[in-house]
Amino acid sequence: MLSLRRRAMIGGALSAMASILVGAFVLLSSIENNVLDRFDRALADRHSQLVVALAGTSDDPTQLADRVYDPAYTTPYSGRYWQVTGPDGRIYTSSSLFDATLKVPSHSPTSLSLRSIAGPDGAPIRTIYQRITLEDGSVWGVSVAESLASLTAERQQTRRSLLLVFVLVGLLGLAGAFLQTTTILHPLDKLRRDVAKRWEQDENLTTTDYPEEVAPLVDDINELLTRNRDIIARARRQAADLAHALKTPTAILRNELALLDAQNHDMTASLEALDRVDAQLGRSLARMRAANSGAAANIRTDLSNSVDRFTRLFSSMAARDGKSMTTNCAPELSIRMDQQDIEEVIGNLLDNALKWCDARISLKARQCEGGVEILIEDDGPGIPEGREREALASGGRLDSSKPGTGLGLAIAIDLLQAYGADLALEKSVDLGGLAVRIFIPGKTRAVTLPKAA
Repeated sequence: MLSLRRRAMIGGALSAMASILVGAFVLLSSIENNVLDRFDRALADRHSQLVVALAGTSDDPTQLADRVYDPAYTTPYSGRYWQVTGPDGRIYTSSSLFDATLKVPSHSPTSLSLRSIAGPDGAPIRTIYQRITLEDGSVWGVSVAESLASLTAERQQTRRSLLLVFVLVGLLGLAGAFLQTTTILHPLDKLRRDVAKRWEQDENLTTTDYPEEVAPLVDDINELLTRNRDIIARARRQAADLAHALKTPTAILRNELALLDAQNHDMTASLEALDRVDAQLGRSLARMRAANSGAAANIRTDLSNSVDRFTRLFSSMAARDGKSMTTNCAPELSIRMDQQDIEEVIGNLLDNALKWCDARISLKARQCEGGVEILIEDDGPGIPEGREREALASGGRLDSSKPGTGLGLAIAIDLLQAYGADLALEKSVDLGGLAVRIFIPGKTRAVTLPKAA
């Protein structure tokens, strides 16, 4: 469906163009009619001059050429002609007709008759004819004609001028439609920006900042913002309460199984099953938290601060195992993710890297085009080529030689997907083992969380 801006622009442009086309047609028709009227009046004036001259030379019509003086009448086929038909049928013409004659109406009208015909040279001419009766009672046919070339040239010049004018008017109309659309939709653009800003700042919109037509919508948005904040806060609180409620029973079960194991009972399978239950519960709770936070929350987290804390923690853990960790993070780097969520993602990935590396792990974070990139690498065996999809599967474990449930990576993926972020498994260029590349977009985008496995 077209946006309001496009609809307004297209509607305004079509309306402006329709108005301009109608106006151009009406104006051009009016101007051309006026030009033709002026041409006919000039032709009628020359006809009157010829009639006056004829009245004084009716006894000797050959003197008409001297009485009606115009250089155009003496130049053959000049485009300006006159012709007089006497009572006896003799025809007297201007020199410009040479040896040709003008066609006259068959009904010999007594009033002025205007029409367009072919001239002596084949070019179109405009002729005016009238049958008149002089004072002596003699009846004469008087015709005056002029080439339509000048009229056609004037019309073409008028059309060119009007075309240029209406092109400029059309451009001004389009610019006006764009300006009007931008002005009208400005409050809606401001509302969109303010909704994102106020959501992050946990504030409501001020109704008086918008036109009265938008004010009811602003009130509804304020109500939705408040309701969504309450729903998200309540859901996250319930997830935290559930995690706390389950933590104690699982701890008791683990202690009981450990005591039985210490009494020479084989509790290995039970402990592994409990580990998987803990992991699955952790993943489900992470999903619940992400589903009620995610990209909709528009929360910003200081990633640089989180990376510093992970550097201190995992450097110490690596040192105890005779390993090392290097970190490279851009200063004052922030992302659109909840702090608890991004730290759970990085923690799980660093824990896997430390578990599988031979001697070194690396964490890098930088600003890139469109968002933030996090790269976690190790010098371990990595993932065999072509088995990356299997490793990303829920609970996928390619090697069971080390303890774990295989759900750490799945939990990280669930949390990242809630924010529209991407995770890719690659071969580390610098360390030779596994490289986990995370891209977190700078702007939120619509996402759909996968169904629980």
